Amino acid sequence: MTLTKLDIDQGIATVTFANPPRGYMNAAQMQEIDQLAEELTADDAIRVVVFTGGIENIFIRHYDVAEILGFADALQKSAMEPDAVFERARAETALSRTFDKVDRMPKPTIAAINGFCQGGGFEFALCCDLRIAQAGDYRIGLPETNVGIFPGAGGTERLPRLIGEARALELILRGRTVGPEEAARLGLVHEYVEGSAIERARELARELAAKSPRGLADAKAQVKSAACLSLADGLANGRGRFAALVAGDPDAVRLMKEFVAGDEDINRGG
Repeated sequence: MTLTKLDIDQGIATVTFANPPRGYMNAAQMQEIDQLAEELTADDAIRVVVFTGGIENIFIRHYDVAEILGFADALQKSAMEPDAVFERARAETALSRTFDKVDRMPKPTIAAINGFCQGGGFEFALCCDLRIAQAGDYRIGLPETNVGIFPGAGGTERLPRLIGEARALELILRGRTVGPEEAARLGLVHEYVEGSAIERARELARELAAKSPRGLADAKAQVKSAACLSLADGLANGRGRFAALVAGDPDAVRLMKEFVAGDEDINRGG
């Protein structure tokens, strides 16, 4: 792999983006991420996945606009009817498939944002379960309307679910990006850290890696499905998942027994 780097340490996979000099996302890099998402999902030894930038002050700057222009040119030359273009892209694109794989990965994912994270780069970060932003002079957000387009890789769907429709509309329509500290205040990221985002991400990853993988996977799947279901269906799925978990996961039973034994020791004054 030439545009990403993979390091694995004690069940924590760190995927580093590397596309110098500008740090753009492109189709070739996303093909690598697609393959990595498949491999890391299938590897039971991997408990948590961390994504970070490999170029100074850049996580993913944004999607390569020149590549989008090439896509636009090819569509225009194809002479396809607008409805046909709509339906073809609506079904799936290579980019949407990759983003969905990361979003639905059963292991916890963390974006360690260590620099510019805009456009497609921020849309990728929104697919991760946790986002940590370190201090620095860089911007986070969705500036697409400044160049005549809109966030087409999930930003218009995932950001409102994260911070609410009103605030998301203000940011998206204005194409407004913010610094990392304001990003934390607005809820675009979970934490703002004065030190290293990757070190904080690895600290959180070690905490998560110590937990039962089945419990985390089921909790993530249940939360992720909540926005797509009625309350009644979500609650029903939750009951089903919970029963299946305690019926079939030895880790869950062991951890609960250890908790009960410790609680009994405390009650006996042990």
